[in-house]
Amino acid sequence: MHIKLMHCLTKFLALLFIISVIVLGCSRFPATVVPSSVPTLMPVNSTYWPTEDWRTSTPEEQGMDSQKLEELIATIREKDISIHSFLIIRNGYIVSETYFEPYEQNTKHDLQSVGRSWTSALIGIAIDKDYIDGVDQRVVDFFPERTFANLDPRKEAMTLEDVLTMRTGLEWVEVDGAFQAMEKSPDWVQYILDKPMVEPPGTRWNYCSICSHVLTAILQETTDINPRDFAEKYLFKPLGISGVVWIADPDGIPLGAGGFRLTPRDMAKLGYLYLENGQWDGQQIISSDWVEKSTQTYAVVNEKLGYGYHWVTVTSMAGYAASGGGGQIILVIPDSDLVIVTTANTDESIFELIEQYVLPAVQKSE
Repeated sequence: MHIKLMHCLTKFLALLFIISVIVLGCSRFPATVVPSSVPTLMPVNSTYWPTEDWRTSTPEEQGMDSQKLEELIATIREKDISIHSFLIIRNGYIVSETYFEPYEQNTKHDLQSVGRSWTSALIGIAIDKDYIDGVDQRVVDFFPERTFANLDPRKEAMTLEDVLTMRTGLEWVEVDGAFQAMEKSPDWVQYILDKPMVEPPGTRWNYCSICSHVLTAILQETTDINPRDFAEKYLFKPLGISGVVWIADPDGIPLGAGGFRLTPRDMAKLGYLYLENGQWDGQQIISSDWVEKSTQTYAVVNEKLGYGYHWVTVTSMAGYAASGGGGQIILVIPDSDLVIVTTANTDESIFELIEQYVLPAVQKSE
């Protein structure tokens, strides 16, 4: 009897082991967090702020077609597009969240030029707090103790708005290695503003990767606080973002173009802050006036894109985006209450994928 019982127990344990292996094999390295399988912690559409973390919902609960979103992910996989993460947030809830191996939810990504939009937000906060008078202030007036080479009436007329809208008039050609020349300089701000002028400021959009560093230098001059500490106090901490390491120049001024890494969920917080007109959990982090001005079109980039205050305006979608090389994107579409975040390393147009799959998934209310 005892032997028989042991035999049955052995068979049962063997069967249990096989089932465990199968289950673990199927669930290993999940690429997608499926909102429908994760219960929300409070009723959908109740008020909350994602300071601590985002809440999830099914696409249908937020008026989106889950099939179209599944087609999006299937297309990315079939075409082997090098996307690292793809988040879709509607009405403040994550309705689709996909990470492609080896990337995971807590992986921090190099923001590339997405960082410029965070710097622009800090400029807006500094204006709101009266550290800076406004965007019409001349750039040279922020640095009274400096003397700049190639000074002429055009350079003297350059304003803060000209830097924000990439219409400085400074001589600059965006080619490989150009940024490295600044890095070799002992004084990055001096290097930038010593550049000769080629046209009056405010007349033509010319992408200048190094010019954004002038903005963090202006923050340092006007607030007498390191921009990293200013960001921590007035932007990162209120949004619940921690552990930000920000690359700085030889003088300790953080790189205005970015130079820090965030998780996709933390990236989405800036988009949601702007979607909510600068408000966050009862605080006005940035004035609604700055949000509105920042996301207007001041210059034409091409037939589909314009440029605001270090935000790309996406006219075809009635939205605006923080956009960086390789497919780092925080896209905000206010009319559809959407925030979309991607991290990637691809030349494929992610905006086209969004137009083809995400926007059609939005179910318009009758």
